[in-house]
Amino acid sequence: MKEPISFRWWPSFRSWTGVSLCSWLFMAWNSPFALAQGALSVPLSAQVQRWEARASQIDPRVTADESIQFLLEKEGKPQDLQQAIFDPMATERQGKLVVWMMGRSPELFDRLASYGFHALRVHYANGWFSRFSKEVPPGDTEFLGRIRLEAATGEDFSEVVEIAGPNGMMERVRQFLIWLHQQSPEAGWGQYLTDEQSAVRWDRVVMAGASHGATTSARFAKHQQVARVVMFCGPRDQFETWQGLPSATPLERYFGFTHTLDDGWSDDHYCRSWELLGLHRLGPLVDVDQHQPPYQSTRRLITSADVKGDAKRAHSCVVPGGAALRKADGSWLHEPVWRYLFLHPVDEVGAPSPMDADCNHAQ
Repeated sequence: MKEPISFRWWPSFRSWTGVSLCSWLFMAWNSPFALAQGALSVPLSAQVQRWEARASQIDPRVTADESIQFLLEKEGKPQDLQQAIFDPMATERQGKLVVWMMGRSPELFDRLASYGFHALRVHYANGWFSRFSKEVPPGDTEFLGRIRLEAATGEDFSEVVEIAGPNGMMERVRQFLIWLHQQSPEAGWGQYLTDEQSAVRWDRVVMAGASHGATTSARFAKHQQVARVVMFCGPRDQFETWQGLPSATPLERYFGFTHTLDDGWSDDHYCRSWELLGLHRLGPLVDVDQHQPPYQSTRRLITSADVKGDAKRAHSCVVPGGAALRKADGSWLHEPVWRYLFLHPVDEVGAPSPMDADCNHAQ
């Protein structure tokens, strides 16, 4: 007998003025929307939908590959959980899907849902980095880029890995969207699939990631046109030149944000990648501590906000989450930056600026 798919859905309740707890419970009990595993059901218009499900149960073709640390279970615990979020009460609907290319990030997903995005994160074959990042052959300036592209597409781009289509990011996103649409057709997940569900509508997708995930997002966007690319603390691949390849995604759709104490910045990895991408042609380097939105409509944003000299926190603080910085009133310090990265009109760009003479491009 086929094992049933296990998943969880956590509805988040919004306050309705004048609605009592008893009324809430009455509406929830009588809601026609079914939930899994006894979760409380509420009307779609009154909840944030949060989904979590295993990739290997959605698609049994997914297979582990320990050689590149692509695991489905470890010590009896699932390693292939995927998450998604949608807020039908968001004041704006973006009609865009954000694909997050790093680990589970509830704080980021809450922000994205409030901005009016659908958002999801998939489990795909991205564990190769720990094995190959220190084994780059001398003179091969696209070695890591080819692995990234194979991990993203599931197609044969690299001679050192064999990543099957079902383990690649593209197919994982497609299968997750199909499943989400089946579970909640009224939530609009189907708009990101072609009519026959044979492909993702990548022109409606925002690729986003941090560090390793930012780098793969940018490499994928070079290959496949997407709606936008948001790069937190990245891209890296400081010995590679794929960043300068022709791009299927127009240049104005790339956005970057980092902290100046991040070693990727202090070692000139990010400034090099940003300039190889060509982002200096769309505006100056802007310090968000000294400027207000729209930040001269640039695509290169930095912060030197106080992280007590902690370079590791500097690396993570630019992303909503536990390392992110807050103001004295408890609000997020970089909320305006996050909104800018995901919502600034892509056709509004800054004035070209010269390349940074202090950035080491020959690494």
